Amino acid sequence: MAKYTEWITEEGLLKIEGWARDGLTDKQIAENMGVAYSTFRDWIKRFPALSAPLKRGKEVIDRQVENALLKRALGYEYVETTKELTDLGLTVTKQVTKQVAPDTTAQIFWLKNRKPHEWRDKKETEVTGNLNVNNPFSDLSVEELRKLASRDG
Repeated sequence: MAKYTEWITEEGLLKIEGWARDGLTDKQIAENMGVAYSTFRDWIKRFPALSAPLKRGKEVIDRQVENALLKRALGYEYVETTKELTDLGLTVTKQVTKQVAPDTTAQIFWLKNRKPHEWRDKKETEVTGNLNVNNPFSDLSVEELRKLASRDG
């Protein structure tokens, strides 16, 4: 069974950070380390040396995904290059600038998460004032109510 001390080396911490940066889940990282997920979670709580590289690695991939989502939401241009095999090897025969239209689903997702008060689907309405209920039996005792109930039954 792997020990904590095997993972606080420079090499071990780099591996953990790299796995997090590659997008592996904590459970997958624990498997790569050869420890149970519950042990891994315990180590993360007890040993800051392990949690720091894990956090750093996740921040990198989270930023990349955020940037990709934003790029998709806004649309972008890219150059498509066509190459053909000639006597001189692969030769560029054509370059075309193409556009990817903004993606409304990405825009909605971004806005609902970044500006939830303005963009979420569920709207909350505050109601003020009093609600008056006319209850003709409010002054009756429990005994009087039971008599009425037995008469109606």
